[in-house]
Amino acid sequence: MNSTPKISIVTPSFNQGAFLSETLRSVLDQNYPNLEYVVVDGGSTDNSVDIIEQHAVRLAWWVSEKDAGQYDAINKGFARTSGDVMAWINSDDKYLPWTFSLVAEIFANRPEVQWLTSSYPLFWDNAGRVVNCFHYDGFNRKAFLRGAYMSDMPWWTRGWIMQEATFWRRSLWERAGGRIDTSLTIAADFELWARFYQHAELFGVGVPLAGFRVHQTQKTASQMETYRREAEGILRRLGGRPPGPLRTFWLRKRARLLTWFARKQGAGVGPRPHRHLLLHGGCMGGWVIKR
Repeated sequence: MNSTPKISIVTPSFNQGAFLSETLRSVLDQNYPNLEYVVVDGGSTDNSVDIIEQHAVRLAWWVSEKDAGQYDAINKGFARTSGDVMAWINSDDKYLPWTFSLVAEIFANRPEVQWLTSSYPLFWDNAGRVVNCFHYDGFNRKAFLRGAYMSDMPWWTRGWIMQEATFWRRSLWERAGGRIDTSLTIAADFELWARFYQHAELFGVGVPLAGFRVHQTQKTASQMETYRREAEGILRRLGGRPPGPLRTFWLRKRARLLTWFARKQGAGVGPRPHRHLLLHGGCMGGWVIKR
């Protein structure tokens, strides 16, 4: 890869005109010099098409037509791309202004990194303001198979791998099947991460890269139980083994104790069983891998 690898971004959209302009601008206003941006609209009946047309000259391709849903739209969009680095961002989420330049630098200079995400996921509100931020101490395959990257499950969890902040190499995408599973209702991102993990570890970048917008009309809010059910099924088919009641009790107890101790000492919070972090070298420059 050269220092500015081509980044291919796909946005699936359907009747999200209230947020779509912010999403498009979060991609285009970074002025990344080697961007391939595709927007796939499912035949919206609001003002979405007007918004897309305003930015059409800067898009690699776009379409507005009836499709078989979000995951069909994403597959359709990626089929039109050729970039070295890939990701999708839904039509109500947003990137940060520095996202593409950091992602490109990491992929250009760290060949061992096949996919990455932010270890500082953000959450936007309706008005596009950041209203929450978490910190994850990296990621690893073993924790994934133990069900750690889910939420509100009966076992110990750490939180989601945030889809909008996740990027991967095209070579990994192709090795993992080169498609999104359209048979799933809402957990196809989790299923894709499961396939990626069969080939490579995930690295967490020590800065925010994107944010998930929380609003009442989003599909995730109304179908969270479906997401959990689909994700658990995917995990168990892969041989994943979430912790049982006794281990869950111990992990939660340990987390509370460590959180209390950390607050007393003014240090970091919670247990740190994870790894694969990408941290910037500061005045020395470059990206340092902390395993």
